[in-house]
Amino acid sequence: MRDSPGSLGHALVRDHTVYACVMGSRAFGLATDASDTDRRGVYVAPTPLFWRFEKPPTHVSGPLDEQFSWEVERFCSLALRANPGLLECLHSPLVEHADPTGRELLDLRGAFLSRRADAAFRGYAAQQLARLEADLRHRGEPRWKHAVHLLRLMISCRDLLRTGRLDIDVGEHRDRLLAVRRGEFSWEEVRAWSRALHEECDTALARSPLPAEPDHARVEDFLLRVRRASAALPVSSG
Repeated sequence: MRDSPGSLGHALVRDHTVYACVMGSRAFGLATDASDTDRRGVYVAPTPLFWRFEKPPTHVSGPLDEQFSWEVERFCSLALRANPGLLECLHSPLVEHADPTGRELLDLRGAFLSRRADAAFRGYAAQQLARLEADLRHRGEPRWKHAVHLLRLMISCRDLLRTGRLDIDVGEHRDRLLAVRRGEFSWEEVRAWSRALHEECDTALARSPLPAEPDHARVEDFLLRVRRASAALPVSSG
C-alpha cells in the first residue's frame, strides 16, 4: 500500500533520494508501447531519525505511480544477499538521478557481486516457475509474462556467472522473449529453454570469475561514512 500524501516516507523520497532509475521492461530492453514506467530509488534517512523510538521506514511506495524506494541501509543489506531486483537496479541503463552519494553507490556495484547470485537468481526464477505451474493447473495455460521473467532471470544469471559483469538489457534475446510473451512458444519449448539455461549456469558457476562472497567491508565503510555525514546535517523531514 502506498504511503499517504505528506507522509514521512514520501518526504524522505522527495528530499533525500540519492539515486533513482527506471527499471522493468524499459530497462531490460523489452518495452512496448503499452509498457509502464517502473521507477526505483534509494534514499538516506537523516541519521537523527534513528535516535527516536519510531524509526524511519526501510522502504517507501510512491509518491509516483509504479515508484518504490529503499532506505540506503536496507538497500545495501538486500543487495549484499544478491537480491536480483536490487543488483539490477544498480545496473539500470536509465539513471534519472544520482547525487554524489548516489554516484558513490554506483561505484560500489562490483562490491555487491559474488557467486551468491547463482542461488539468488535461481531462487527467484523458481518462484516464477511455481506461479507458471499454478497457472497451468488452474487456468490451463501459463501467464506468459511470468515465463519471460523466468527466462530473463536465468539469462542474466548465466551471463553474470560467465563474465563477472551484470548487463540487464536482454540484447539479442529481445525478439525471442517478446515472442514468448505473445504466447508464440509452447510451454514445452519454454521449459526446454529454462532447463538449458540451468545447465549453462551450472557450467558457468564452476569457472566463474566472481568471488565467493561480496565485499561486505567496503559496503559497510560506505554506509558508515554516509551515516556520519548525515548526522552533521539538520533534520528536514519529520
